Amino acid sequence: MFRFRPGSRRGTAVALLAATSLMLTLGGCGVDRVTPRDARGKARTDDKGGTGTRRVDCAKVKCIALTFDAGPGKDTPRLLDILKEKRVPATFFLLGRNHVDRYPRVVKRIADEGHEVANHTWSHRILTDLDEAGIREELSLTQTAVERITGHRPTLMRPPQGRTDDTVSEISKELGLAQILWSVTAKDFSTTDSALIRQRVLEQAQADGIILLHDIYDGTVPAVPSIIDELTRRGFTFVTVPELLAPGRAEPGAVYGPEKD
Repeated sequence: MFRFRPGSRRGTAVALLAATSLMLTLGGCGVDRVTPRDARGKARTDDKGGTGTRRVDCAKVKCIALTFDAGPGKDTPRLLDILKEKRVPATFFLLGRNHVDRYPRVVKRIADEGHEVANHTWSHRILTDLDEAGIREELSLTQTAVERITGHRPTLMRPPQGRTDDTVSEISKELGLAQILWSVTAKDFSTTDSALIRQRVLEQAQADGIILLHDIYDGTVPAVPSIIDELTRRGFTFVTVPELLAPGRAEPGAVYGPEKD
């Protein structure tokens, strides 16, 4: 299996391409998932109720979460301008090496503008290929880097390739991280055609969806305005991942995502 070469930007891009190309169907490695609907329902039947962030009621409104992996990058400031103009919140799963450590001001801006800042490991290594110490290091380094910049530690993470297992779940729980998968992928690593990226997203969009895009590829950010406009026209409300689960809260170690086919 592909191994990331530390310190190589080209290695980062190749790793991302290889990871995303394996598709959502490989994600989770048999670990049980909690759907957004189940997370909300559990909170409503729990005597204590949920304490997750809540801007809208996604049990009543057609919600969808826009998420971006593996940034920040050179195009992320433009993306933030678009999101601010459209008044759309997003969830950013940030990569540590050559990204968080290279663009600290952008990381701070993401947090300051109300988006959810989340963890996508330090160097995009496949967590299920690592021992406990390696998993802990990949997640902890990014936790520390983000906290140093924003003052807050992420509570969400997305495992590269969506690959997780019991060991990854245990260490995620230890570090206070819930695991978030996705339901929509545009395979934006494979094309610079913004119209095609838009088409792929729109074809898969559904209520309680989690859209996976990458703000590091040239065709992606230009596609975002028309994606937002069309999904808004279709009656979708954009939310962060915590808002999608509210009034539930993403529990550390648990895996959240769509139902398996």
